[in-house]
Amino acid sequence: MAATPELQHTIGKSTALSGTSLHTGEKVTLRLQPAAADHGIKFRRMDLQDQPTIDAKIDNLKTVERATTIGEGAMRVHTVEHVLSALSALGVDNAIIEMDANEPPIGDGSAQLYVELIKTAGVVPQETPRRIFDLREPLHIETKNGALLVVLPDPKFRISCTQVGPEGRFTQFYSTEITPAIYEREIAPARTFVFYEDVQPLMEKNLIKGGSLENAIVVRGEAVLSKEPLRFTDEFVRHKILDIIGDLALFGHRIRGHIIAVKPGHGPNAELARALVREHAKTLPTLQPRAFPPGEGGLDIKQVMDILPHRYPFLMVDRILGFEGDMRITGVKSVTINEPYFGGHFPGHPVMPGVLQVEAMAQVASILMMKITKSASRIGYFISADDVKFRKPVFPGDTLFIHAEVTKARGNRLAKAKCQCTVNDAVVSEGELMFTFLDK
Repeated sequence: MAATPELQHTIGKSTALSGTSLHTGEKVTLRLQPAAADHGIKFRRMDLQDQPTIDAKIDNLKTVERATTIGEGAMRVHTVEHVLSALSALGVDNAIIEMDANEPPIGDGSAQLYVELIKTAGVVPQETPRRIFDLREPLHIETKNGALLVVLPDPKFRISCTQVGPEGRFTQFYSTEITPAIYEREIAPARTFVFYEDVQPLMEKNLIKGGSLENAIVVRGEAVLSKEPLRFTDEFVRHKILDIIGDLALFGHRIRGHIIAVKPGHGPNAELARALVREHAKTLPTLQPRAFPPGEGGLDIKQVMDILPHRYPFLMVDRILGFEGDMRITGVKSVTINEPYFGGHFPGHPVMPGVLQVEAMAQVASILMMKITKSASRIGYFISADDVKFRKPVFPGDTLFIHAEVTKARGNRLAKAKCQCTVNDAVVSEGELMFTFLDK
């Protein structure tokens, strides 16, 4: 089993706010609702018949003209980037965003109101691993308009951004790691900004009815028009980073990588999200579904290796002796002096490490869960190990019998199993393990 993964999170309770939408100028109420693990972020249009929902996924992207719009069929949700940015940066993986109009409140043009809303609701962990994409190779996209976005492998999520206005005006640079605390302090307060020459045609067409100096900074020539002073000397580039986080939330996975962006915008950000989807698809394991033998017969070592991704020296199961219905399993491991760990684990008095006995229990239990769900193309992850006890030492020459019984299963994703290892019918170790399964 793999090490304990980072867990998904949702909000702790329902919470709402009301305000004005940017493009229509209409009053709108937005409510955040908790959602189950693996639900993702979905928008729900409460004002439409049957209250349809739509996934915040790049596949549903419709337009990126001055804002990010997603849609499905005739339904549209406009300007989703600010609320998605706050949810993503504050670590919310699963939530329902209910609205009684087609666009969230614009607030003051920043993401601050959504940060406050999320903090009011609270962010709580769930018992399912978070979907994280660790970039392995550099990735980049360039656009005809001169935008350049590069993602480099990095153990953290970082963004380095250069904002360049028309004729090079208000060129700004900012680089930061993205954590909830940094985002709340350094990114969320940055307000949206527009260059007058870009929005004048929209104003003449009455297409930004809710826009004002209350919710945007307007740049006209060298003048900065705003109801209050700039919150940061480099507020423009910080808002670009805010938008990047919101647009890349449509990727659907947490990113571990360093994004370097020059002249970004909603269009280039969307292109990068699509490129990340393609790159992620290349990294999916090539495990193929395998059929379990019918009945309660066992599995030989080849069948075990077809199911488990583990290999020497971390494969802790030699074979499966048999199944008892759908809830019990027995495996076996022959412990020999040639095990690699004996060279360093009390060489003068070799004893099998207890943690490896727990690993053997987990591997056997995961095989049982895969049989129950009729899928051997999955990977198991530890969630917890409770009441683990080591009662007797295991020596070279012992035959370890590994027993597991599923005591709780939630769908085909989460399971708890009571496990024992025995030698000569004596219990040498035991514990209650919880684990989860992913298809990737």
